[in-house]
Amino acid sequence: MYLVGLTGGVATGKSTVSNMFRDLGVPVIDADAMARRIVEPGRRAWRAIKEEFGQCVFHENGELNRAALRTIIFEDEDQRQKLNKITHPEIYKEMIWEAIKCAAQGHQFILMDLPLLFEAGVMVPYMHKIIVVTCEEDLQLQRLMEQRHLSERESKLMIGAQMPMDQKAVRADFVIENSGSIEDTKHQVMRINRKLSSSYFHWKIRLMVGFVVGGLLGICKMLSRKSTTWTDTKERWFQLSLK
Repeated sequence: MYLVGLTGGVATGKSTVSNMFRDLGVPVIDADAMARRIVEPGRRAWRAIKEEFGQCVFHENGELNRAALRTIIFEDEDQRQKLNKITHPEIYKEMIWEAIKCAAQGHQFILMDLPLLFEAGVMVPYMHKIIVVTCEEDLQLQRLMEQRHLSERESKLMIGAQMPMDQKAVRADFVIENSGSIEDTKHQVMRINRKLSSSYFHWKIRLMVGFVVGGLLGICKMLSRKSTTWTDTKERWFQLSLK
């Protein structure tokens, strides 16, 4: 099994693309879903956010007030970095655990939906291929305002907090241009899925894992034999000392 990163700008249509891959039978691990999971009341990230940002970013029932927190982090780069340091390690832990479960099920590859793949940089070395979803800038702004019910200023701040789309596109193995029809996007997804499915890279990983596991088992067996031999030797010494 190998990992494929899916990223892009906010409101470029990543969710649409990831759902298309799901429909094709590809497991998708969504960083946004993990981000919601880790800030559930009582969890480690939830407690750390409360300690760092205070009660003002929480509702009365204890749930995170995302709107209040968003206002803080998009106005202040230092505050955004503080939040990232709290949440990113926990998100990666959740995603890695989900990936392990998918690997155990025998999937050829997994799609890792990571909105900040390039911005964070942590997961980039582990991706065999990277897909970037783009769209026209005016369309991105319009979608964001409509989907999140944000003002134009808030939307521009959110877009500006991410790496420019052209910089992401040049680092991608595949680019999906999502400014057209849903059918056009679907054709692009199907073409990429065929290429990924025809790869034999997952067999190389399986062989490498097999060699590593086999080597570790061999070392354990060798150490076990040495331990047994040493125990037998000590027993002989003890018997001789009694004669």
